[in-house]
Amino acid sequence: MVGGGQLARMTHQAAISLGQTLRVLAVSEDDPAAQVTPDVVIGAHTDLDALRDAAAGADALTFDHEHVPTELLEKLVADGVNVAPPPSALIHAQDKLMMRRRLEALGVSVPRFAEVTDVADVDAFAARVDTDIVVKTVRGGYDGRGVTIARDVAEARDVAGRYLADGAAVLVEEKVSMRRELAALVARSPFGQGAAWPVVQTVQRDGICVEVIAPAPRLDAELSSGAGQLALRLADELGVVGVLAVELFETVDGRLVVNELAMRPHNSGHWSMDGAKTSQFEQHLRAVLDYPLGDTAPIAPVTVMANVLGAQESPAMSMDERLHHLFGRMPEARVHLYGKGERPGRKIGHVNVLGTAGGSLEDDAYVADVRERAVRAAHWLSHAEWTDGWSGHD
Repeated sequence: MVGGGQLARMTHQAAISLGQTLRVLAVSEDDPAAQVTPDVVIGAHTDLDALRDAAAGADALTFDHEHVPTELLEKLVADGVNVAPPPSALIHAQDKLMMRRRLEALGVSVPRFAEVTDVADVDAFAARVDTDIVVKTVRGGYDGRGVTIARDVAEARDVAGRYLADGAAVLVEEKVSMRRELAALVARSPFGQGAAWPVVQTVQRDGICVEVIAPAPRLDAELSSGAGQLALRLADELGVVGVLAVELFETVDGRLVVNELAMRPHNSGHWSMDGAKTSQFEQHLRAVLDYPLGDTAPIAPVTVMANVLGAQESPAMSMDERLHHLFGRMPEARVHLYGKGERPGRKIGHVNVLGTAGGSLEDDAYVADVRERAVRAAHWLSHAEWTDGWSGHD
């Protein structure tokens, strides 16, 4: 697996139960996956020799991020390496402009967009769409980086100009009037088998996913089915091998619009580690190794994942002690920590909380209770303070 982050770390956990060894190409020995897997190659994903070292003797080469240059992956394919997903698919998760154009050609609903090669292109686009404008770098952005929701056309021009001056390719797109954000997660094997998890609701703050509710509450059955079928269709059309996450907008008028694609395990699927019969990490390995895919059915009426994000000031209390207190109060919380140092806004782990049997997604109070518990647990781990003011010493 290229990349030594938390996705590789959690994929390694799944590899163990499948009797597999996961070699990791990591930047340093301190990377989350490098801390736990015995087979580590230290090097950069932009270094062909490092990529070849990581791929040597492996049955498949896969990714925990999409940033490996396409030309290097094509050289690996020419060497006979089984790259999964192949570069012909992965390019659609690497290049937002190519993704938008391909999806549009497939008749898939996407935000109106335009390539920007000069700031004058921003003015032309603004005159055409008459909406707020989102400015994006075509490559490299994630977790809110390389994405700016402009306050007005002047800011859009300024941001696009700065991106262009830095040598980045740029596109602009309309800000979609949406009800909420959703994600459809699927997997596809080389044999062509596909499997889909329930569509989930994602909650974003400052461009970072902070919460996932699985399945998405009160989602129209036709929309839910349509989102899953769309994701399976895209996996097939693009030739994906492994997990594909399709990030979606549910618009105020009840349509689905595709926002982003990711071809790897994804934050929107972390709930599946405890809330589904097959986790996204095991499924990704099954797909990459061309095993039959696992059952994606949920095991609770609702599972809520809350990300543990580094606080503005790291608590004096150690993480070990925070875990002690959390488990003392909330033994049902399922914690997954990434072995990362704490800094403001950094994803250092996540918590899954499952709803009790017999509950319903149509019961707003039931869903709200599970959400509150997951958020409370994650906030405690990041801040060492309870959102409800509770004290174990009272």
